[in-house]
Amino acid sequence: MFKVGDRVEVKTKTETFTGVVMPAPEEEKDLLILKLASGYNLPIRITKDITAKKIGEEKFEGLPTYRPPFKELPFISIITTGGTITSRVDYKTGAVAPLKSADELLLTIPELNDIVNIKRIHQPFSVLSEDMSAQEWKKIAELVEQELKDDEISGVIVTHGTDILHYTAAALSFMLKNLSKPVALVGGQRSSDRGSFDGAQNLICAAHYCKSEIAEVAVVMHATESDDYCFATRGTKVRKMHTSRRDAFRPINELPFAKIWPSGKIEIINKNFCPRRDHRAETVLDTRFETKIALLKYFPGADPEIFESLVEKGYKGIVIEATGLGHVAVNPLQKKNSWLPAIKSAIEKGVLVCFAPQTIYGRLDPFVYANARLLHNAGVIFLEDMLPETAYVKLGIVLGRTKDPAQAKKLMLENISGEINKRIESDSFLY
Repeated sequence: MFKVGDRVEVKTKTETFTGVVMPAPEEEKDLLILKLASGYNLPIRITKDITAKKIGEEKFEGLPTYRPPFKELPFISIITTGGTITSRVDYKTGAVAPLKSADELLLTIPELNDIVNIKRIHQPFSVLSEDMSAQEWKKIAELVEQELKDDEISGVIVTHGTDILHYTAAALSFMLKNLSKPVALVGGQRSSDRGSFDGAQNLICAAHYCKSEIAEVAVVMHATESDDYCFATRGTKVRKMHTSRRDAFRPINELPFAKIWPSGKIEIINKNFCPRRDHRAETVLDTRFETKIALLKYFPGADPEIFESLVEKGYKGIVIEATGLGHVAVNPLQKKNSWLPAIKSAIEKGVLVCFAPQTIYGRLDPFVYANARLLHNAGVIFLEDMLPETAYVKLGIVLGRTKDPAQAKKLMLENISGEINKRIESDSFLY
């Protein structure tokens, strides 16, 4: 259709975009990736409702040939899913192209030469973070499991857009069990053509994490706004807490596993982790996922018909971000706004209804106030201190493995991947 470097004008029903064509995954035949004048990449799926024409051409120069010297260092693999963290900039065109080989990545971030050997780089797809779904989580999990089987591989890095990186971290935590090696998820809050680009340090710290004794899925990102060190945080206990800060990813209701400096220094903060084990221990892969689930935020005056419409459409499970210790309106004197009848009816139909804390921090408790007791007695599953996003992912995992409501409830309350803490350390608040 078009070749890399073509300047193209794309018209949809409502908008017109102009940009330079960037490399796209070979299997994505109908995907056009444009580098816009703003410096950002825009993926466009070409359909019958979209027209595109070439209006010019830009010279696109590749990276120079580079063969780093082999060093006696551990091997890792990298799985990149799109985004700027594993991309490089052609400063003549302003274009950003994905790095497809270990040599290219080592040329871009030469510090990695002294930390690890990169054995393979996979790019199973290239999507914006917000376009990620269970289908992509399965592909990533399958590739991670495949790489972990390689005896030479010390750990795996997954690069990812930041917006829903914490959802993917939770998904991999549940889909990959019995880990014997580290798995790090990293992203970049700033694009690679900016002086404040954070992706390089995040990758460097992730490489050090892959050499560590922590055999867990973790998000490895800047711990502060400065380029001093990163946090490695459990995949089910981390959340993006700022739209643009480089230290946006924070541990919730738990301390991070460790601080990791670009120099390789690692300071263990939270010793509650599974240690690296014999490489012959096999990872258990289970990617079953029920997609007919929802995450719903309760708000003052919310009409229960919002909830009822999901049940009518056949949703198998719903996580509600409940207020305070776990509340939604149940006032029997205001029957129109009471959620209790709708929730009771849904549970009787076999729908799994779970509450997670809207406050993000802290734990739900259905036994403090009478209204919460009514909800608990109706069959609502109070998910203690589980993050709403983690609860959503876990619900899909659990309902993918069992359709029995009693078994599903048992699994939702079982601490499978560190998602539930029975004791929350006071200094983990706003850490």
